[in-house]
Amino acid sequence: MTSLRITRTPRARIRGLGVATAAAGLLVSLLAAGPATATPDPGDSSAPGSVSAQQAAEARSAIQSGEIPGVDEVVHSKNIEHLVNIPKDALPGTNSDLAFQGKYAFAGNYDGFRIFDISNPRAPRTVAQVLCPGSQNDISVSGNLVFLSTDSSRSDNSCASTTQPATEKSSWEGMKIFDISDITNPRYVAAVETSCGSHTHTLVPKRKDVYVYVSSYSPNAAFPDCQPPHDGISVIKVPRKAPEKAAIVNFPVLFPGEGPDGGGNPGGPTNPGVSKTTGCHDITVLPGKDLAAGACMGDGILFDIADPENPKVIDQVQDNVNFAFWHSATFNQKADKVVFTDELGGGGAATCNAVVGPNRGADGIYDIVGKGKKRKLVFRSYFKIPRHQADTENCVAHNGSLIPVKGKDLMVQAWYQGGVSVWDFTDSAKPREIAYFERGPLSATTMSTGGAWSAYYYNGYIYSNDIAKGFDVLKISDRRTDPAKRIRMDGLNVQTQPDYFDDFDR
Repeated sequence: MTSLRITRTPRARIRGLGVATAAAGLLVSLLAAGPATATPDPGDSSAPGSVSAQQAAEARSAIQSGEIPGVDEVVHSKNIEHLVNIPKDALPGTNSDLAFQGKYAFAGNYDGFRIFDISNPRAPRTVAQVLCPGSQNDISVSGNLVFLSTDSSRSDNSCASTTQPATEKSSWEGMKIFDISDITNPRYVAAVETSCGSHTHTLVPKRKDVYVYVSSYSPNAAFPDCQPPHDGISVIKVPRKAPEKAAIVNFPVLFPGEGPDGGGNPGGPTNPGVSKTTGCHDITVLPGKDLAAGACMGDGILFDIADPENPKVIDQVQDNVNFAFWHSATFNQKADKVVFTDELGGGGAATCNAVVGPNRGADGIYDIVGKGKKRKLVFRSYFKIPRHQADTENCVAHNGSLIPVKGKDLMVQAWYQGGVSVWDFTDSAKPREIAYFERGPLSATTMSTGGAWSAYYYNGYIYSNDIAKGFDVLKISDRRTDPAKRIRMDGLNVQTQPDYFDDFDR
């Protein structure tokens, strides 16, 4: 057993040694394009977005005293090994989400996407890079199709588009679809425009078709293609053999309500510091159980997807004390718990410090109690990394996945500049961290956005897409997580959660 040593100090840190190893990428496929910008997550407007002279001085002092790692210094617990880092190459934008299929990892970037051959996790090899701006470029893969979200107003739906105001009717946002029959040369085959764009998306795969749940938000009366109220999701049906026929088949309203603002959490001033619900940020589905969980700005929801074109809400919860922005959701294997994340500060603020405390910008763990249509989400506890970060580090709960171990609820999760955390929520009321990896701040004097956007477990390794530093591969060696190495998967879209043991235990 490898133990995790936690030093209880005002800026609790576990110091370790690590070396970042660079590997060159091979540019294979490029398309002409222009820069991309994104619809930001509203988060909590009261969270600090800049650094004062005093905060910068405190960060420098903490580094000098050893409480905070040095700029770009790699630290980790003894049970994690940093195998390799692959820096950005042809795509200079913000790195975003990850998906997996076979021996390949698909890495989103605000300027497009990159495909890695990870057959040797210690030496990933780039096989394709596609330049196609349209943040966030949230990415998924199913069969020969790659799906890419565009949540920035563009001049058209091509990969050569440029930025254009959302107030112009001709502007385009939505879903793009690529054919990867030739993995070295992805081919752009379809586009579907969706209301308010596509901040994220979730696949509900069927044999002949793939359904895509598109999450978007922040409508505005001045935006012709993003009018309020916007209290639902776009459902796209994509025929596998004819993806060019992809089309919206429904827009189910998840938060019905009267008036121009619709339903859902009203946000401030009724609920100060809480985002008004105008759609969903992210949805996770359990196709094997016809169940989904939605993180929808000011609300968390549980819904039935037995009819994928017509999802039905089962339960709806709010946390108007500690949650500012419901960001993402993860089921446990038994589907009797959901972990919701709160993206306090929109991912651009320092919220992992003593001032913010342990319950905000954290995970919320909810048990699912009851059966069928009477199931309820019941709050149990919060979890937040136990190491305070510098005021120059953007840090908050972000994307993660289960580590599949029977009888345990284990998760790996990205925390931006808070790094990568492995934690145990088998006891819903007493979650605890069991491993971690992180870098020191990008800067000791200014707020610079960076850190792990996504951290996922796939076939024995942890893969992380760092906003600024590139693609990281980690290996955890711990008796609590080692059984997961026996689970071999053919692919993984984290927001389409598999039944790890029934489907993949071979």
